[in-house]
Amino acid sequence: MSRFFSTKIEFLKGVGPQRAALLSKELEIFTYADLIQHYPFRYEDRTQFHTIDQVHEDMPFIQIKGSVRHIETIGAGRKKRLVAHLKDDTDEIELTWFKGIPWALKRISPGTEYVVFGKPNKYGKKYSIAHPEIEPVTSANLKGGYLQPVYPTTEKLKARYLDSRAISKLIKALLVQAVDRFEENLSSRLVEDLKLMDKRSAMIHIHFPKNNQTLQKARFRLKFEELFYTQVRLLNLKISRIEKYRGIVLNDSKLLTTFYNEHLPFDLTGAQKRVIKECYRDFRSGRQMNRLVQGDVGSGKTIVAFICMLIAIGSDTQAALMAPTEILAEQHLNGLQPFCEAMGLKIARLTGSSKKSERIKIHEELLSGELNILVGTHALLEDVVKFKRLGLAVIDEQHRFGVAQRAKLWNKNQASFPHVLVMTATPIPRTLAMTLYGDLDISQIDELPSGRKPIKTTHQYDAQRLKVFGFVKDQIEQGRQVYIVYPLIEESANMDYKDLMDGFESVARAFTDIPLSIVHGRMKPADKDFEMQRFVKGETKIMVATTVIEVGVNVPNASVMIIENAERFGLAQLHQLRGRVGRGADQSYCILMTDYKLSKEAKIRLETMVQTTDGFEIADIDLKLRGPGDLTGTQQSGLMDLLISDLSKDGEILGLAREKAIALLEADPQLDLPENKPIKRHINSLTQNVINWSKIS
Repeated sequence: MSRFFSTKIEFLKGVGPQRAALLSKELEIFTYADLIQHYPFRYEDRTQFHTIDQVHEDMPFIQIKGSVRHIETIGAGRKKRLVAHLKDDTDEIELTWFKGIPWALKRISPGTEYVVFGKPNKYGKKYSIAHPEIEPVTSANLKGGYLQPVYPTTEKLKARYLDSRAISKLIKALLVQAVDRFEENLSSRLVEDLKLMDKRSAMIHIHFPKNNQTLQKARFRLKFEELFYTQVRLLNLKISRIEKYRGIVLNDSKLLTTFYNEHLPFDLTGAQKRVIKECYRDFRSGRQMNRLVQGDVGSGKTIVAFICMLIAIGSDTQAALMAPTEILAEQHLNGLQPFCEAMGLKIARLTGSSKKSERIKIHEELLSGELNILVGTHALLEDVVKFKRLGLAVIDEQHRFGVAQRAKLWNKNQASFPHVLVMTATPIPRTLAMTLYGDLDISQIDELPSGRKPIKTTHQYDAQRLKVFGFVKDQIEQGRQVYIVYPLIEESANMDYKDLMDGFESVARAFTDIPLSIVHGRMKPADKDFEMQRFVKGETKIMVATTVIEVGVNVPNASVMIIENAERFGLAQLHQLRGRVGRGADQSYCILMTDYKLSKEAKIRLETMVQTTDGFEIADIDLKLRGPGDLTGTQQSGLMDLLISDLSKDGEILGLAREKAIALLEADPQLDLPENKPIKRHINSLTQNVINWSKIS
């Protein structure tokens, strides 16, 4: 089977070397397997004919038949168009061509009966179809009765006559040769239990379905199979990690109890307590913890991490906390230092700008075990940084660190592996988390600390700017501080810089007596830090910035976030920026400023922001709008290379696939049972060079 499907595409009749080169470059189709898995993205309904009097403009595509009454050419030059009047027993409709008029004139003659397919549009009281598909009536096309597949293609391919129709022909020719070579790759039990279509039928009907029912069955079968194997692969990685990598047992909770009873200045939420219990269970299990903690900005992830560190320190090990920026590292240090002093623990910070004398002292105290917690940036990864015994590594905002960097933290101990706690304030939709991080344990802090007021979000247009500035003045008079953020999109950095400087000047004119800060990506890190610190200390009242403040300073006194050109931001980024305010007890506000011209998607994003502050709800909507690829940034090791499934729509199938994968591996971990032979064979045929992502968090 594999030999046939790995045949190069150029050997298929009708392709050849030149077309093969183009298919591989434009669509990444190199082999028979690639072509046969190039699935249609929609289908045109050729199952029925409509009469012309049934036509209305809400119909996506229609199939009609009638005879051409007469043809006329209207207009001249660039405005020239060809109009054919098609009539049936009920009414008349116009067929229009703006391009390819000589071609259409050769194909159409008055008095002949045609089958016509296209999208109807209404102009005044008349209906017309522009550039329809048209062919003379034959006994074959009069039957109708099929769904026409429409395949992804490109302009370059169309120029070489490889449009959707041509790709469909190639796939049909390949299917004739391939039909007896498809092997069932699921167990008969799974196929029977879920009443799945068999593999061979699914591959035929996904391309050329008889009707909607067979199409849905084929789709379900192939989506389930794809997601099932993704889950089997992830769960296998997790099982092998648990078996292979033992964790240090951390079970001394004396420090935790002391802190909880004597030094914790507020009550933990139910969600925080639940996550701490989940981590403690992992620490005592003897297996190495790899846990992702998701929680909205301000949900209290850092205090959860600190309490977990206390368990590690109480069990005679050390803890490390790695943050993506020096400002964040400084913030963590300042937040944790008072607790450490109260508990008699030693904490230090190591960043790229740490002095040599500080570094030497830190290295000595780390090796002696005198230093309990080390907070830092990428500097923690340097080979020279050695711990006496690292028990817990906490990684803040994990998507900012590459896998290789995280692996370095992992290998800080020679004899045993530290537990890994990964924190993110970027809520990941459940379906995406199950696929991206299906090999990690996932915890959610899904409630905010009591006393926090939800941030009030409004959408204002540029015309209301004076009103917005009046509100800002009022907030500053009450002693609050304000962020004004401008978008930064790499391709147009010059334009964005101009936007920012223009914005800064207009803010300076509107608030002549109020001290301002400005922060943007072109500044030197030291200048950026200086401006940030002025704002943190309250020396400046308004910070005009690009998105560099998205992950960064914690200023409880900042209560207003104004986002300019809000339509240019993604939902996740808008939510992150909003999370910069609402850190104190005062009511906070987020104001989204836009022009009146907005795309449909932009409207949905802005409405979502106004209606909810729930990060997980926002992440789900973001997934539906953008798709999984954009949300994950760099796609992980082929785990997201889904050919037919769509994580924004197939959450239920994914849940079912995961449930069946878990049941399979619990009952038969090595897949040795005869009934699981097809599954084992298929797994062995999949790409072998898969990195064990779970091993490196």
